[in-house]
Formats: sequence, C-alpha cells, structure tokens
Amino acid sequence: MTIFATNFTKSLNFIYNIVLRLYYSVSWIVGFFNKKASLFYHGRVDLLEKIRDRVKSDDPIVWFHCASVGEFEQGRTLIESYKKHHPSHKILLTFFSPSGYELRKNYPLADWVFYLPMDTKINAVSFIEAVKPHMAVFIKYEYWYNYLNELKKRGIPTYVASAIFMSHQRFFKWYGGFFRKMLRNFTHIFVQDEASASLLKKIGITNVTVSGDTRFDRVNQITKANGQFEHIRIFADEGSCWVAGSTWPIDEEMIAAIFPNLPFNKLIIVPHEVHHKHIAKINAYFSEYKVIKYSQIKDVKIDARIEARLREARVLIIDTIGILSSVYKYGSFAYIGGGFGVGIHNTLEAATSGTPVIFGPKYKKFKEAVDLVALGGAKKVTKIKELNFHVKKFLSDDVLRDKCGAICRSYIEKNVGATECVAEHLIMS
Repeated sequence: MTIFATNFTKSLNFIYNIVLRLYYSVSWIVGFFNKKASLFYHGRVDLLEKIRDRVKSDDPIVWFHCASVGEFEQGRTLIESYKKHHPSHKILLTFFSPSGYELRKNYPLADWVFYLPMDTKINAVSFIEAVKPHMAVFIKYEYWYNYLNELKKRGIPTYVASAIFMSHQRFFKWYGGFFRKMLRNFTHIFVQDEASASLLKKIGITNVTVSGDTRFDRVNQITKANGQFEHIRIFADEGSCWVAGSTWPIDEEMIAAIFPNLPFNKLIIVPHEVHHKHIAKINAYFSEYKVIKYSQIKDVKIDARIEARLREARVLIIDTIGILSSVYKYGSFAYIGGGFGVGIHNTLEAATSGTPVIFGPKYKKFKEAVDLVALGGAKKVTKIKELNFHVKKFLSDDVLRDKCGAICRSYIEKNVGATECVAEHLIMS
C-alpha cells in the first residue's frame, strides 16, 4: 500500500506539472478571444528576467501572495500591520490572476508587484533565488507544490493566513497524499474556524492557530474610512432604495423581472462587468423607468436640476469600478450577485454597514454567508419567486429589515481581530 501511495503521488506530481504547462499554453490561444486570458499569458512573458532586474534590496524582503483582488483585501491589513512594525523591510506582492494584478499593481505599500510565474520546479527555484525572501505569506489558499517545496527546502518561514478547509477538499481524500504534502511545507497555518483546525488535525497537521478571517478587519476598516458619494446619497434619499452588487446577467434578468411587481422602490445596480455592451443591456432591462448612469453625473456639480433628476430616477447604474463597498450603505438591503453562477461575491462589505443581504443558492463555500443565513441576517433564494418574496418583505417591513441589519453588523463586530493574531506571529518571525 505504501509503495502504491508513493507511486501514485509521483504520478500526480508529473500530471500536475504537465497540466500547469498546458494551462499556460492554452491561455495564449484563448487570449486571442479573451482579454483576461491575454493578460494572464502576456503578463508572464519574460517575467523572471523582469523580477531579476528589478528586485534588489539589502533589506529583508517579505513575499505576500494572493490569488486575486479578494485575497489581496484579506492580506492588506497584514501588510499594513507588518510595515508599521518593520518599515525598512521590503514587500513583494504577487498575484495569480489578472483581475488582482491589474487592480493592485500600483499598491503603494508594495515595493514590487508581479504576476506569479507558473509553478514549475525551474520557475520556483529561479524565483526564490532572485527574490531571496525573508518570509513568505500566502493568503487563504493558493497551494503551489513547487514553490512550497522550495521554500521548505531553503528553510524560509512560510505561512498561510485566513485559510479555511472543508471535508470535500482533496487534502482529506484517500488520494490526497500529494496535496497533503503541500500543507506540511507550511511553518504555520492560520485558519478561520475550529472546523478547519479539526480537519487538519485528522491528517496529522497540528501547527495550526484558529485566528479568524482578516477580511472582517478589512471591511470594518473600509466602513470607517468610507466617504460620502453625494450624488448617490441624493438618489437614495427618497423612497426605499436597495443595492444589487456584483451582479451577473442572470442576476440582472431576475431583478428586472420582479421590478414591476414591487412596491415603489429605487434600485442601485453595481454590475460585476462594466463594459459598454453589458451596461447597455442593463439599461434596456429598465428602459420603461428613468435610469441614470453614474458616469454621466458623478463629476457634474449638484444644482437644483441635477438634484431633481436624481430624485426622479428609479434606477442608478454604477458603471465604474472600485466603489461598491462604499455604495452598500445607501441601500436599506442588498442583493449579492453570483449565487446563480460560480458563487456569491463578497457579502461582508454589505453586512458591515448593517445592511441585510439576499443571495442565490451557491453560497455554501463561504463561511460568512452560511453563518449569516443561520443567524437570520441573510436570506437565500433558489428561484425568482423567492427573490420576489424576500425583496417585497424587506421593502415593506421596517422592523424585519432593522432586525436583520443588526444581526449582520453584530456578526462583523464579533469577528474582528484576526489581523492582530496573525500579524503578531509574523512580526516576531
């Protein structure tokens, strides 16, 4: 059995490396038709040479790696805390996805920001030799076999923060030896909950601390720092206004279908994609109402005419990126998109404002969403009839809305503090 397991692990290692090379090659082909795939491929052309040329420092370099922008937001508070205590240390930040890199490539606290070179053994060795990190911190997940092996081999302290584990993951399957080896390369693992720690203990991994999720600290920080968007405030001021955030086409179709059946209400819709064709399609869904696009009014001085236009409109489309977390506070409740697709988007940004939330059925991979449903602060819907029911209830029942909002805000307040727990360990390393 041991020989079989060893051979099986070697086979998976071989397959892993082949798949990564194929993935990169396919991204070149797909890139002719897809912008993100093109960015993914071209962002890695001659990447190691660029890293060798640019990354030079006599001060310790701490490497933070994030899959995308969501994980960056989880890691951001850790970077800030670490730099506060070690201002002379340099921060190298890497991303796997274009959405993360393109949005945060100019992050001021990072001395260098790059895509992560593909996880081949040659790349892992070359990257770590070029960077010579004092320490490596992976955020939430992104378990890269060759990088973790090389970090372990060189004795470089390596951590994962805000990790969460579930029993269906490959680490806990009979064939999971190859994947468990990745976890054993970490110096320490900071997990979000006791259930994750228990699962790791069952496979013999005990260098674990239950720290919570640093996202709570970040969204709490954002809420305190959020400024006012006067045009949006005026739009939402009269009547019951709700926010639909990070929506996809199926979300928008459902919202448009129920909109005529609702009591008088206003809608702020913040789509996940803001390209021209998508915005035009959303605009067409609500063509019988007065619709305003944010780009048309955001830089216009507010006078009596603009104010009247904002108050008369029924739908405001936010056709720009980067302000969603600040928009939620203008809604009496929020619909979070993605639940009828690959999975819901960030619910915490709404919840931290004391805003009750509604979302589709694909939410169970997200602990906070599961928790909020159980507590009663969030409502899950599986079909359009349920969406119509819950939206109507929130529009008409102030007591219910306030109760659910208070549950959401209380949940955030009880879960802040993960950054301090993790950062204390990193600062001492």
